[in-house]
Amino acid sequence: MKIVLNVIGVLLVLPGIAWFLQGIGVLPGSFMTGQTQWAIIGGILIIIGAGLLWFANRKR
Repeated sequence: MKIVLNVIGVLLVLPGIAWFLQGIGVLPGSFMTGQTQWAIIGGILIIIGAGLLWFANRKR
């Protein structure tokens, strides 16, 4: 279960970072560039993915 949560966490964080950077205009070349909506969605994905990673790797 730990491995599955880690994989899902990483799969949420990575696109979250890309979407956030596109939303704030750092990564150009997409319809998402400069759109605040995608920065918010990316930030939410980063938080959820980081939470899953923390939950999967916490000491019990």
